[in-house]
Amino acid sequence: MTESFRRSGEYDYDDPQGPYSRSQGYSAPVNPEWPPPPAYEPAATPPLPAAGPEPEPGRRRARGSVALLAAVAIVAAAVGGATAYGFQELAGKNDVTATGTGTAVVPAGKKGNVAAIAAAVSPSVVEVNATLDNGSSTGSGVVISSTGEIVTNNHVIAGARSVKVRTSDGHSYTADVVGTDSSKDLALIKLEGASGLRAASLGSSGGVQVGDSVVAIGSPEGLTGTVTSGIVSALDRDVTVPTDESQAQGQGGDGSWPFQFGGRNFNGDTGSSTTTYKAIQTDASLNPGNSGGALIDAAGNIIGINSAMYSSSQQASSSSDAGSIGLGFAIPIDTVKSDLAKLRSGGRN
Repeated sequence: MTESFRRSGEYDYDDPQGPYSRSQGYSAPVNPEWPPPPAYEPAATPPLPAAGPEPEPGRRRARGSVALLAAVAIVAAAVGGATAYGFQELAGKNDVTATGTGTAVVPAGKKGNVAAIAAAVSPSVVEVNATLDNGSSTGSGVVISSTGEIVTNNHVIAGARSVKVRTSDGHSYTADVVGTDSSKDLALIKLEGASGLRAASLGSSGGVQVGDSVVAIGSPEGLTGTVTSGIVSALDRDVTVPTDESQAQGQGGDGSWPFQFGGRNFNGDTGSSTTTYKAIQTDASLNPGNSGGALIDAAGNIIGINSAMYSSSQQASSSSDAGSIGLGFAIPIDTVKSDLAKLRSGGRN
């Protein structure tokens, strides 16, 4: 690109035909203040001072263009980032189950840290106490909405005349049973008058692998907020549970219930009406009262609902004597999420 430069006042004279209307041989100065032309033709005409630094403005313009492009890129990135953030906020990026605000997962630098996981998730795990015709049952539950929707095991609340829930901060609520699904050993209960609860972040069980670190939180033997840790020791284990409500509580009414694993019965006879689901096996310590609690991955997301524990044959006759020997089972969270619509609709089976 070329540019022309003109001094202030250049060509300011009263010649209606312009500066180039004179003949080529005319040598009178255009302006009286200009010096007379030389008497001879110069050997070489040096470049005008204004033309000498021509590349420098060009370089300045090039740098200016680069700076402009960089500024545009930064602005575009800022606008794009803000737009993406706004979209995520509108879409509810942490609300996996569309039930309220999800709890914050542990920071990346704390991933796998049991203390950090416990601090982040414990407020989303509650103790569930059911009053039965023949006693009581104690289990656990996972908060999935800020208004008090809680997922637990069906066998924890089956046959209950009333249900009480205690949160990690010591508050007590009365709960109503919304829906049950005995075929998956799941139930949804709702707290009366609850608000501002911290909902858990429901992850995905589809990517869980054997060897993954996990944390279990629940209320074994009524000890609210107990935290244990371990690994996923197997996947897709067949666990068989009763669908008959009369069998759901097993013997002792302490949150354990009859189930079959490996062709053997535990905590009592499952009876003739049963269903089988695929479970995540873990060596995180589970005990009576952990049922309905959270199985959590290294990032703080819920990947399963703890539901059963393996007991030795000597302990199988009485659930009150049962203890963890390093084999527990959890219902995969993908199964739970796929069942939520049915539970919310008030289904009972």
